[in-house]
Amino acid sequence: MLLSAVITPYLPYLRRFARALAGSQSAGDACVAATLEALLANPAQFDLGVEPKVALYRLFLRNMRGAEASDPIDIDYLSPFRKLAALPEQPRIAFLLNAMEDFSIGEVAQTLEVTDPVARALIDQAGREIAVQLSTNVLIIEDEPLVALDLQKLLQQLGHKVATVARTRDAAVRAAREFHPGLILADIMLADGSSGLDAINDILPEWQTPVIFITAFPQALLTGRAPEPTFFIAKPFSKDAVKAVISQALFFDQKCRATDPDDAPCEPLPAIAKTAPEGHAEEV
Repeated sequence: MLLSAVITPYLPYLRRFARALAGSQSAGDACVAATLEALLANPAQFDLGVEPKVALYRLFLRNMRGAEASDPIDIDYLSPFRKLAALPEQPRIAFLLNAMEDFSIGEVAQTLEVTDPVARALIDQAGREIAVQLSTNVLIIEDEPLVALDLQKLLQQLGHKVATVARTRDAAVRAAREFHPGLILADIMLADGSSGLDAINDILPEWQTPVIFITAFPQALLTGRAPEPTFFIAKPFSKDAVKAVISQALFFDQKCRATDPDDAPCEPLPAIAKTAPEGHAEEV
């Protein structure tokens, strides 16, 4: 089988992982593109002795570290990766691989080229660090009461305050104007048949804040076409996955608001693709 056929199913997820590390879609995609170019130049780098997703993510991380070490050109997209203030590099990557990318402890160890006990220790360390992340005011846009309740309890456990739960597009927009949330968790399909994506597109021009989308159809969002959400949680979700995504969204929002002159300016938030009736995404 061709190598391209082996890695293609994992590329949308690698793009998501890269965006989480780099802090923006364009920066993450630049990292992925550089990795694919390196693989094209030397296919022998791809380790056929491990699972394809492990080999791909391992190569991606090697490429990032190699580019950072040699720094042959001004690679702006590596700056957020080098300057992480919220979590040390290795624990953060280990936690994301485990919680967001659903890697087992063994797969995390293989990807990072460490032992299983070391991988588990890195994930545990990240979990402790995440518990002390900045607290904020959160708006939940969700029409399923049990899901909203689970999210509310988890957010409160993490030290955040839930401003309110909105079940429709109009209610979400009103709540955003009233509470000015520091984070929004938004479902896609809402109680009155409206779209959480449309609600976010109404809110962002008035109030710039990080958004995490909640969806049972992640492939509908990972289309490979711009724009698409940087952060999302797939239903059914795990507690660790929610913690990981929230920490990423808040970290990069804080970085965007920082006054450090060495930080690259943040990109404006674009409109997000709408959801088609069949659960597929269409471009705005």
